[in-house]
Amino acid sequence: MDSILEYLFNNHDKLLYGLAGICLLVELTVIGLSGPLLFIAIGSALTGALVSLGLISTWEMELLFVGLFSFLSALILWKPLKHFQGAKAVADNSSDMIGQIVPVSETVTINGGSIRFSGINWNARLADDASVESITAGTRAMITGMDGNTAVIDQLPPK
Repeated sequence: MDSILEYLFNNHDKLLYGLAGICLLVELTVIGLSGPLLFIAIGSALTGALVSLGLISTWEMELLFVGLFSFLSALILWKPLKHFQGAKAVADNSSDMIGQIVPVSETVTINGGSIRFSGINWNARLADDASVESITAGTRAMITGMDGNTAVIDQLPPK
């Protein structure tokens, strides 16, 4: 075991390639290509290449370049990778209340109000993309989402 550690300490480029491989493996298997380990893997691999070429020789410079390359790769790749992660708006089906038409018991605005569902008054607020400023008491509305224990509602769509 000592000979492996001694080898890695004497061959920093191999150590950096190993670090890059481990980071990439953990990123792909555990995190799912959405975490910072991808950028650390890129920074380690690029720094390992510079060490192999003899352009960097001290561990302080290696550490600096790993950080620099990691930051630059995050800066360059963040938006394109976010684009590949799927649709920005995913349909919320986390509650059986979503899609239900309910009476408004207290005027609902973007800041709050209440609705009545299943015999209970629930805190409610208007959806961020609601087509109205408020929904008055006595009107019926549709639950479009849940935010904790607060129902997110919007006016009924036209028939």
